[in-house]
Amino acid sequence: MIKIMNKLRIGVIPAAGKGIRAYPKTRYIPKPMVKVGGKPILQWNLEIMRDQLGIKEIYIIIGHLGNQIRNYFKDGSNFGVKIKYVIQKKQLGGIGAAIYLLKDDIKENFVVILGDEIYLDSNHKTLINLTNKKDFAAICCFIKTLEKDKIKKNYSGEFIDGRIKNLIEKPQKPKNEFLGCGTYIMTQKIFEYIEKTPPSKLRNEIEITDVLNKMAIDTKKVYPFILKGDYFNVTNGEDINSVNYLIRSKNFEKYKISIVIPAYNEKDSIERVIDEFNIPKIDEIIVVDNNSTDQTGQLASKKGAKIIFEQKKGYGSALKRGIDAAKGDIIILVEGDGTFRRKDLGKILEYLKDADMVIGTRTTGQMIEQGSNMGWFLRIGNVVLSKLIEGLWLSQEPRFTDVGCTFRGIWKDSYLKIKDNLHASGPEFSPEMMIETLKAHLRVIEIPISYYQRLGGESKHSVGFKKIKTGFKMLNLIFGKKFGWKK
Repeated sequence: MIKIMNKLRIGVIPAAGKGIRAYPKTRYIPKPMVKVGGKPILQWNLEIMRDQLGIKEIYIIIGHLGNQIRNYFKDGSNFGVKIKYVIQKKQLGGIGAAIYLLKDDIKENFVVILGDEIYLDSNHKTLINLTNKKDFAAICCFIKTLEKDKIKKNYSGEFIDGRIKNLIEKPQKPKNEFLGCGTYIMTQKIFEYIEKTPPSKLRNEIEITDVLNKMAIDTKKVYPFILKGDYFNVTNGEDINSVNYLIRSKNFEKYKISIVIPAYNEKDSIERVIDEFNIPKIDEIIVVDNNSTDQTGQLASKKGAKIIFEQKKGYGSALKRGIDAAKGDIIILVEGDGTFRRKDLGKILEYLKDADMVIGTRTTGQMIEQGSNMGWFLRIGNVVLSKLIEGLWLSQEPRFTDVGCTFRGIWKDSYLKIKDNLHASGPEFSPEMMIETLKAHLRVIEIPISYYQRLGGESKHSVGFKKIKTGFKMLNLIFGKKFGWKK
């Protein structure tokens, strides 16, 4: 008779796969370490084990780029658990082969949660109730869904008398609404059945579904547990984007938003710009006075903006100073000359649910106000340099048409990932942000925004000869970032 533990103590997270279908992200980072909602996928599952199931000892099975996992989690003490690492050298063996590596280490019931799945608002903690009631050989978790296509990509099961009759891997015609997911409770019998199960004909791997199916048929003691909440089997890049979007959307009203405005002699426009963006959803407006010789700072202060002074001249210097000081979770960058309006702010915020950075493009003719500083020469120059970035970083699949648009939004935690690589002090800071975001394998989306005449003064970088000078600065930066040129 199989002994039932009153308390589960041990967890196992298989995290050795290459995640080929999630390329290009997983070319440089193991899929379980891809961040969603601000933390790695693997961490979400570790926290479920720790917080919902009370597990303190976790085995992580590593393989592809496994040192990144080991370097991040270390011995687990920073996460309130004890972590032991097991290396799966032959990663084509499948999940069954990965779990079998622990045959001599685990002598009691244990929980398995696959390292590339995400559960949001789940009820894992009630699994304990089932383990205390049943004399089980294994427990498999399911999510109820009407999306049959998802079931076809995973596995499903047929139930009888409250137990699992059989499991079907990737069923072409699902017979019910139960999608099998990667949470299991296993007993010592799992090792016996892994030995009995031959590799699948399709992938030549020991499929854990085949193992559990054979166990269910033989023992009649494999039980289903229906999980609640949102579930994602993270297979490809779009799955990653979908999870991020859902997490951010659910919590979006809780995020604080900072507006950062670099300003140099903008006395004729700064008050109107602050009024334009001073709306309830904005938590703070920061004006970075970059050595103004007029009343820019005083006027901005009277309007309630937070004034910061940056003595090092240049658009990039001012922005870095302002972003560092910002307290918001989301940073919106906008000019102090009135060329952008808040009607496009909603679009930027909406797309930030689906991206790490959202940048505007001023190259859509219908959205350029007559008389604004966006003639054909400037538009073509921006498009050419944008396409150059696309070509040089083609593997990241960027889509850009404007390198100089200074109306953009970025998550503060995404900015912190690239901050140390941002060195440009002038207008070339704009393409530098784009490039470093790509190099960090973050998601960037470009959207069309409206572009208006300046409310006062003149452009510092895009008039006369300054256009050409700015273009060469940007060109030099782009090639320098790609080929390691020094300034």
